Amino acid sequence: MDPHLLRTFVAVADLRSFSAAAERLGYTQSAVSQQIAALEADLGVVLLRRRPVAPTPAGRRLLEHAGPLLLRHRAARADVLRAAAGPPRTVVVAASALACPPVLARALRGPRLEVTVRTADRRRVAEQVASGAADLGLVDGIAAPSDPLRLPDVGPLTAVGVASEPLAVVLPSGHPLQGRSGLALGDLAGALWLQAPAAVAVERLRELAGEPPGSGGFRVACRYDGHDLHTVLNLVAAGHGLTLLPVSAAARPAAGGTTAVPLSAPRVVHRVEVLHGALPAAGRGAGDGAGDGAGDGAGNDGDAGDAGDTVAALVAQLRQPPSSTPPGTPPSGS
Repeated sequence: MDPHLLRTFVAVADLRSFSAAAERLGYTQSAVSQQIAALEADLGVVLLRRRPVAPTPAGRRLLEHAGPLLLRHRAARADVLRAAAGPPRTVVVAASALACPPVLARALRGPRLEVTVRTADRRRVAEQVASGAADLGLVDGIAAPSDPLRLPDVGPLTAVGVASEPLAVVLPSGHPLQGRSGLALGDLAGALWLQAPAAVAVERLRELAGEPPGSGGFRVACRYDGHDLHTVLNLVAAGHGLTLLPVSAAARPAAGGTTAVPLSAPRVVHRVEVLHGALPAAGRGAGDGAGDGAGDGAGNDGDAGDAGDTVAALVAQLRQPPSSTPPGTPPSGS
């Protein structure tokens, strides 16, 4: 299927209008109609009803495949262009909300290097790197100390662990449990929690605690869909629910006050991985002593003449911090 025709089909199905799709894509309405007709002729099925405009059952099935197909097309294009491009003067880093702790923020510095950091949710970070909208990605999540993160399959990307640290339960100041030396997540299933996917989603808490589906544990008191850590802490301080954060983030002050108690069980850590596309051969070798093994090894062929590639050098810097920190031990700095 021609990706241009598929993109036009998605626009028409999304907007339920040939004229609105034409305006979005910069085509005439006649051109949009011709492209839809060509796609239907290629597949031999009717994809859209015309009055009113709506996808047919076959069209709905195609829509399920269209997003991943178009993303893979953008990822392939970006991967080819990366292989042919010279060292960039600027680097765009897409990062999830808690994926840039102090040790990695320092590693992003470099002489004559301009870095732009964009915040996005974890899936969007992977998609931006795969499509070439970002040069590097930093994603965070909760995992067993030796396990990699579970990342979406969006293209030929390599994921390598670059930092990990213990987790803490964040409570409002004065909470009855604030004097504990440690808290087990399973003992907090009856508490009210802040639903903040930028920190940790309640669904993930239930999974970590081994709560069966539909058990009713980890009830949501408040939802926050943004990426601002200060807001997360302010909501906890105001009594809108507990949350789980890496210790470096949990220690930040909040208006009204919060306190952090180490998570004692289950034995998991907050982990950060760097995502990147193909790197030159010299970049591949840098930092291999990290002993992490989280990457899939994809995309490591490159032209040796690009040994000074800025992205490869930055990946090497990010891989220099310790990739694993024993639970209960503060992060080591740079």
